[in-house]
Amino acid sequence: MPALREPLKKVLGPATAKVMAEHLGLHTVGDLLHHYPRRYEERGQLTHLADLPMDEHVTVVAQVADARLHTFASSKAPRGKGQRLEVTITDGHGRLQLVFFGNGVHKPHKELLPGTRAMFAGKVSVFNRRLQLAHPAYELLRGSDDDDGTESVESWAGALIPLYPATAKLESWKIGKAIQTVLPSAQEAVDPLPGSLREGRGLVSLPEALLKIHRPHTKADIEDARARLKWDEAFVLQVALARRRHAETQLPAVPRKPSPDGLLTAFDDRLPFTLTEGQRKVSREIFDDLATDHPMHRLLQGEVGSGKTMVALRAMLAVVDAGGQAVMLAPTEVLAQQHHRSVVEMMGELAEGGMLGGAEHATKVVLLTGSMGAAARRHALLDLATGEAGIVIGTHALIEDKVQFHDLGLVVVDEQHRFGVEQRDALRGKGKQPPHLLVMTATPIPRTVAMTVFGDLETSVLDQLPAGRSPIASHVVPAADKPHFLARAWERVREEVSNGHQAYVVCPRIGDEDDAPKKGSQKPPEGDAEKRPPLAVLDVAEQLAKGPLQGLKVEVLHGRMQPDDKDAVMRRFAAGETDVLVATTVIEVGVNVPNATAMVIMDADRFGVSQLHQLRGRVGRGSAPGLCLLVTEMPEASAARQRLGAVAGTLDGFELSRIDLEQRREGDVLGQAQSGARTSLRVLAVIEDEEIIAEAREEAAAVVAADPELTGLPGLRTALDALLDDEREQYLEKG
Repeated sequence: MPALREPLKKVLGPATAKVMAEHLGLHTVGDLLHHYPRRYEERGQLTHLADLPMDEHVTVVAQVADARLHTFASSKAPRGKGQRLEVTITDGHGRLQLVFFGNGVHKPHKELLPGTRAMFAGKVSVFNRRLQLAHPAYELLRGSDDDDGTESVESWAGALIPLYPATAKLESWKIGKAIQTVLPSAQEAVDPLPGSLREGRGLVSLPEALLKIHRPHTKADIEDARARLKWDEAFVLQVALARRRHAETQLPAVPRKPSPDGLLTAFDDRLPFTLTEGQRKVSREIFDDLATDHPMHRLLQGEVGSGKTMVALRAMLAVVDAGGQAVMLAPTEVLAQQHHRSVVEMMGELAEGGMLGGAEHATKVVLLTGSMGAAARRHALLDLATGEAGIVIGTHALIEDKVQFHDLGLVVVDEQHRFGVEQRDALRGKGKQPPHLLVMTATPIPRTVAMTVFGDLETSVLDQLPAGRSPIASHVVPAADKPHFLARAWERVREEVSNGHQAYVVCPRIGDEDDAPKKGSQKPPEGDAEKRPPLAVLDVAEQLAKGPLQGLKVEVLHGRMQPDDKDAVMRRFAAGETDVLVATTVIEVGVNVPNATAMVIMDADRFGVSQLHQLRGRVGRGSAPGLCLLVTEMPEASAARQRLGAVAGTLDGFELSRIDLEQRREGDVLGQAQSGARTSLRVLAVIEDEEIIAEAREEAAAVVAADPELTGLPGLRTALDALLDDEREQYLEKG
């Protein structure tokens, strides 16, 4: 068995191996070698104790400033006296209290003398308003001069002490020692990068990179190692995606070319406006894909309101023209109903196929959702099976076994991130041959993320707004610092309504019994916005109706209402019968009421950047300018306020998605966030390493084009097998 495939229990013993498997997901020598240090401490330098995160397991290097043993009366201790050892450690900037109790005081009492340096690991907690570590594990750091034969951390860490991602059961230095045991095996690591690529980019070999990341002598060693390991991650991932794209081009599909004077032409002729240059360009890309004999796989991303639905509808009409059927999948019933209404409106008599008054090229547009009555559903299913319905719009009810298509040619998936991979897969299986696939999202995805997360899809971007769309002004309303700003916000809402417009008020919580705070829970101290429960739709609506918005017609909308009630509320709001809609994020996607011009988002700091941007896109959809007010009680210096400032400062969704990702860090790009397994990206950062990812994609495409089976690159095959365990392979297969 190759050394890197060796199970850890053979090398480290069963107890340590069990903890590594259960808590860190490490099973083999190779896994452990790829468990890289999170950061490094320098021998003469001490960590900053001032900014330790609460409730996290930390490792710090510091010096003992003071140690005191206290004796106190205790019924549990023998002879009625208990002992507590309090040790204060310092890093020259801040101090931290360590505390040991009972029988655990003897060893530290002897070893942790003032002046001693050590590594300490434990969970940060607060006691008497001071940070402390209770019963931390520790490892003494002995200087190189007092060579007393004991192996110290320094002796194996060189000048830089690696600190590893650790757990309460296994401290950083124990992981470090385990890595020392297996490090000689790094010499047998097979290099996944083709030699020409490695030499062309001046990268060190894989064994050298592993040695340098675990036992660096200088900071330059760490840089060399990270540069090399980033390339490994980017390249192996891009090869996996390039092979997926290559495999897709081998699948058969029916080419779908619109007839020159068919349904699409008739539709374009009746459009009351001209398409934007962006819409025309993206449509050309899609039509070119549809005309080929292998399935289109395209991601269409566009800002809220950039006209994606129009582009998708034209693609669907082209497929109907060519004798096929097209289906649009929406994540919610509200959205499916809305898409159906707007498609029928846009098409007019072209949507009345088989009906009196229907136009010459007309087709039928059918809606299929889970809550339809039995008769309507039977009728819809019949229209699908006979091919009478050219366009079908629905929710995941479309995926059920009973649903049969006459000739499925195109699947359009709206708001892709709300759909499971299996659902898309099931729908694709309903075509005689694989149908073409168009995935739409209004969540702007930075280019590199699109290259990794949706690396097997070609990407089209709509980045200009159609004519007639108005700009949205956004402002942060600091309710705690300046309460009169909030009062002014409600005046602005009244002004919009008096000008004949409508407004949304968005809250993070519904406020019915399920999610209300327990009775008798204490009111948090003033200004402590983090501690109080988030504001709720039902409470806020009541307060507004009785207070600042008295006399206006206020209604509520949230996810726990019955579908019919939701639809009725939306219809009244769309018809202009309601002045103010107080809602949860159910309005985030696809709700289109051009007359709504103002939005007030309560506790805006509790929403993500992309979500705020999505919500804001619900206003300014008509000719009147939009206004979005982000209400928060967070203090000015907080990260949350900076995030809101960023949202207020730009309408560019791509810029915001970068900020969002930088703050959240990327989850695993292969969807492992869904399965809870470890991330495949350890050193590569999707945003910062944009150039590496773009270059790796090009290199990967060239390698796969020349040798799809990678027969000449055994090291790369091995790395792919390790990256694509069965679960990931399936995720990509179905992606």
